[in-house]
This record gives sequence, structure tokens and C-alpha cells, in this order.
Amino acid sequence: MRTGEPLPSVGDVLVSLATGLWQWDTATDLVTVDAEAARLLGLPARPTTLTEAQARARLHPSDWNEITGVVPLAAAKGTLAEVRIRVVDAAGRTIRVVRSRSKPSFDRERRAYELIGTLQEVTEPAPGTSSARSAVTGDWRRSREAFLLDAGRALAEARSTAEVLRVAATLSMPGFSPDGLAVFGVEGDRLTIIGHHGYQPGDDGPFTHMPLATDYPAAEVVRTGQAVYLSTPGEYRDRYPTSWPLAEQFGRRSWAFLPLTLGGRTRGAWMAAFSDRVAFTPDERAVLTTVARMLAQALTRAGDAETQRELSEGLQRSMMPSLLPEIPGMSVAARYIPTGGGLQVGGDWYDMIPLPGGVSPTTAQGGRFALVIGDVQGHDVRAAGLMGQLRIALRAYAAEGHRPDAVLSRASRFLHGITHDEHASDLRFATCLYAEADPATGRLEVARAGHPEPVIRLADGTVVLRPTAGGLPLGVDPDGDYPTTRFTLEPGETMMLCTDGLIETGGHDMETGWRRVRAILEQYGGAEADRENGLEGLADALVQGVHGPSSHHTVGPLTDRREDDIAVLLLFRSGESRGLSEGPAAADRTRVRSTLLSVAQDEPERIAEARQHLRELLHDWVPAEQVDAAVLLISEMITNVLVHTDADALLLAEIFGEHGHRRLRVQVTDSGDDLPHKRRPGELASSGRGLMLIEMLADAWGVEPRGEGKSIWFELYEKGEAGEADVIDVIDVIDGAGD
Repeated sequence: MRTGEPLPSVGDVLVSLATGLWQWDTATDLVTVDAEAARLLGLPARPTTLTEAQARARLHPSDWNEITGVVPLAAAKGTLAEVRIRVVDAAGRTIRVVRSRSKPSFDRERRAYELIGTLQEVTEPAPGTSSARSAVTGDWRRSREAFLLDAGRALAEARSTAEVLRVAATLSMPGFSPDGLAVFGVEGDRLTIIGHHGYQPGDDGPFTHMPLATDYPAAEVVRTGQAVYLSTPGEYRDRYPTSWPLAEQFGRRSWAFLPLTLGGRTRGAWMAAFSDRVAFTPDERAVLTTVARMLAQALTRAGDAETQRELSEGLQRSMMPSLLPEIPGMSVAARYIPTGGGLQVGGDWYDMIPLPGGVSPTTAQGGRFALVIGDVQGHDVRAAGLMGQLRIALRAYAAEGHRPDAVLSRASRFLHGITHDEHASDLRFATCLYAEADPATGRLEVARAGHPEPVIRLADGTVVLRPTAGGLPLGVDPDGDYPTTRFTLEPGETMMLCTDGLIETGGHDMETGWRRVRAILEQYGGAEADRENGLEGLADALVQGVHGPSSHHTVGPLTDRREDDIAVLLLFRSGESRGLSEGPAAADRTRVRSTLLSVAQDEPERIAEARQHLRELLHDWVPAEQVDAAVLLISEMITNVLVHTDADALLLAEIFGEHGHRRLRVQVTDSGDDLPHKRRPGELASSGRGLMLIEMLADAWGVEPRGEGKSIWFELYEKGEAGEADVIDVIDVIDGAGD
């Protein structure tokens, strides 16, 4: 060609250089090749269009994996994608080796790659030379680096040995991928199989518990800490004639055995077996060595995590008791969910203790038992140890026959003693609730040490907090007192005891967390707890509602999504519930809700608890103004007992009938003998309005003398004759009465 003449066409240049042109669009899955590219792919030498599957069938599988790994990396970096490809025939035999150079781009609208590149045949070194596959240029190296980054990230995220092996089996190495993997461990002087991939069940039999002195590559790797590379079956047979018959049956052509080394110690071996011949070039050995190191670290992490998990789960099983079976008239369910850290057990616990007096060690037939739930401060080994000691101490004090208040007082002194000695620098306290139950009567005696109060779900599904007297957490004051609260669990009712983890987990405070738990209890339905496994289902619903997937939709107001251990105890009293009955005649006689509360002479602050408890009992009462009237009346009645007698007041509130036509009966009983009488207080008088208020606000009322003491009661009828205006006027006139 002379100077000044026009340049030849691109096609003529490519033909003269024996270079083919190809184009690939991943959106259409079509590959277009010119005549030279078709010839290089083993097709007739004419332009043609292939599907992606047809083009893939002409290439070696490992090289196809290399192409799919290089293309996204080159598109992201804006560089050329260069790979060496083996072209194979229908039988899988390599007919030539070509080099592909292309410039990929990514179409964001179609979310597809577009490539235009060249194919050119290259000379592959003859078998037996130093390298059956020469090193590939920079883009391949970048592909290798990307592979190692992805492999390291995947192995680092594996949490168990099974996950590590699953990740290792799915690694697609750039340019060469093994189709058989095995991980060997060491027990004493023998090899063990930790896991394998690409083999049938039972194929690992001859290799299990193989002595380290055996003439086998993995055993040699463990003994010497040096890798073994076998490029051909002949090389395997010559170096290891004794174990060759064991490997021959699997039909592999190349093997790499690498040590799994961590901290200078060889902990096992990794075998990668290939169906195609691999020369194990320096680049390939570097990739395998790096993967082996990451695999050793991942297996060690997974093994340590599994050991810790097994240890903590064993500790949990030993510390978490089994519940007593066959409780006549009652059933119990419990859950413990560790969520606050890596340990599977922390400071939360629950227990169920048979009490002296006719209770066998394995059943609670006919006798009393105690339910205990508590939370030791912290979530670590120290908290778990203190929890175990405190649980044993509580069991011992209960077995001695002490009452609930005495059990907690002694437990507080015990915890204070073991955490406040002269060498203790880590002082701890514990919250606890101890409840004695009598299955025959449903009677409960509760003592509380800084713990959340019990929750009662009534027979109709209404959920209320049960106010109980309490003291300081255990271990704070060795001389602290823990008053006892007595009440009855009626048939069809369920009592829930829980640690604060159930309420506060997920960024909630006590107020918002309680609303979430209350909604779960109410939505589950009162009747379901009386069916088989109903109580277990309720326990599962509570845990799932605050800790399961659905809990992410009920995140609390706090910015940090706090997690804490969860312990839950449920006690259900079965039997014939005095709930809803059929027929209108029975509507006024059947009790659907009730509450019993005592207010001692030295506990006037519990009047506020009584008011709140009654409001919760009447949460759906219509009209709402009658609720204010009822609250005002019980304040006046209990205050009169505390002011005019030396006795304690016992409040009993009961609701009868069907919704919309219910009757509230409130009764306050004391042991005083003086009957109340109506007075006409002056305008400025500060007392004497009690019976006048009852007469004005109640639909019915009365005073009943008892053998010892008396009882004054009143009734309100839902949508009764007392108008809203009348109630409001009376409350306005008696401003602040009873407070």
C-alpha cells in the first residue's frame, strides 16, 4: 500500500490477521459472529447468529464461568475484558484455544450487557511443558481478585461448619473450578471427613478415620504442612500407589491437597478435585492457597461458635427447669428466648417449685406449687452464674415451707452476701416475682421484688394489670421487706409473668411495650387458651410478636432497637368458667369479669391502684361517664374504711351479663362492726358525703352486716337510668371528693 492510498476496511484487516468479530447482547441472549469467528468456534465459516446456549455449548464450562466473571468487572472498571477460552467439540474435547478481547458496556434501562469483541487463535503449550496454560493478562488478574473478595466475604458470613462447606462448594474459581471437594480434620492420629461435595453418600467410607501414617495425599499434607498438587492421574498413581485405587474410581484428572493452617498449626486438609486437567500454574496455586487460608479461618470460627453455642445451650438446659405435669385444674407454659448477646443464656430465668404438703417431686397433684420468674442484672457469664445460684437458693427456701415474703427476704440477703463481700467489684441485683398457687381454689399469693407486675387475661379476653405490693430488687437491701398480695385466679383466666425483655425489646419503653403485649394477648382470644395446646400457642404468639419477623413492624419510639432476654410464664386455670351463658334469663346472673384487691391501713397509696384497676376492668363500659362514677365511689368507700375503722379494706368488683346490658357490682368489706349511716353535712364539711354519693350515683346500693365486720355495696347498670348529665353534675358539685 502506497502513501496516500485509502486505508483498507476493518473487515479486510481482520481477515488478514485471522481474527474473528463477535457481538453479544445479554438482553436478547443472542451472539452474532462473522465467518472467521464461526470457524474458530468449530462452525461452518459463514456469518451466523447463535443463541447464548448454543455459544456456551462450544466453550469449556470453566472458561464460560471466567467470561461471566470478567464482563461485569470490566464494565464497572471501564477496561477491556480479555480471557483465554478453550473451544470444545460435541464430546467435550478441546479443539483449539482462542483469546477474546472485548469492550463491554452496561445498559441501565434494559439492565443488560452489550459486548463487541474479537477472537484470535493462540498456541497452547504442549502437555508436559512447564505450563499447560500460560498466565492471563490484567483483566484476568482483576477477575481473580474480585473472586477472592467475594469468596472471603461469603466465608466470613458463614455461621456454621455446614454453611462454610456449602459456600466452598459453590465457589466458581476464575479459569478453573473443581467439581469435587473434601475437607479433612484431625482427631488424634487419624483423619476425619468434616464434609464433602461432588460425591455420593457413602463414598467417604474408605477415607474416614484413616491413620495419618497412610500413604494418602491428605495425610501427607497434615503431617508436613505442605501442599500437594497432582496434575495427572499418572502422577497420582506414581506418587501414591497405595491409595491410588481409592481415588481412581471417581474419574478425576487433577487434584490439589492444601493444608488448613491457622496460628502456625495444621488443623486439617482441603482437597479440590478436577474433571479436566489442570497444570496448577503459579496463579492457580496462589488462588487455591488463598482460598485454603480463608477456609481454615472460616472453619475455625464456625467450630468455635458451635462449641460456644453447644456449651451455652447445655448451660441453659441445665438451668431452665421442666414444668410440673398434670396440675389438676391448671396448666402452665413457659418460654425463654436469649436475644441480648452472643451467649444463649443470661440472667433471666423462670422456675416451678413443688411446695411441701402433699406434692410429689414430679407432679403437683392436689398440692400447692410456686412460680418464680426473675432477671439478674447483666447479660454475661457472671449473670448466668448468679442466676443459677439464686435459683437454687429460692428452691431451698421454698422447700423449707417459708411464705412468699420470707422466701424473697432470705433470697435478697443471700444475693447481697455473695455480691458484696470484700473482694467483689462487680455488684449485681436481681428482680424477681414469687407466686404460690393453690390449684384447688385458684388462690395466689404474690411477692414482688422490683419486677414487672403480673398480667391477668380475663375469661372474656379482657387484659388488665394486676397491682401487687412490692419491694426493692433482690440484693439491694439485705433487710428489705416484701409484702404479699393475695387474689384469686378465676376459671377461664390466665396469668402472665414476664421479664422486662418481653416489654422493652425492639426500642420500646414500658408504656409502649405494654400496649404491644396487651394487644397480642387480646387478639389471641380468651377461649383459645382453654383448647389443647392453646396456652402453648399463646406463649408462641407472645414471643413471635416481640421477637419474630412481625416485630419489625412494631418498632418502639426509642432510637435504638434494644434487645434483651425474654422469659415468660403463663398460668391458666381451667374448669367451668363463670363466663357467658346462653339465654337472656342467664345474662344477669353470669359473671364475666371480676377482681379482688385488698388495701391495708398502712397502704393508702393503693387506693390509686384500685381506681386504675377498676378502670381497666371497665375499659369497654358504655357509657364511659359511669366509669368515672364507679371510680369516685370506690375511692370514697375504701377511704371511709381506712379513716373510720382500724381494719383493712377488701374490694371485690364483678361484672355480670352480656355486653350492652351488663351489671357492675362493687363490694368493699372490712372487719369493723360500726354500720355506716347517712348524714347531712354542711356546705363546708370535709366528710359525711359517702352514702350521699352512693345514693346519688348508684343504681342500687346497700349495707350487709357480717358475723365479723360488714360489707357495703353498690351496682351500676350499663346504659342505666342515671343520665350522663346527672353524673357530670354530681361530680362537679363534689369536686375532689374521696381524693
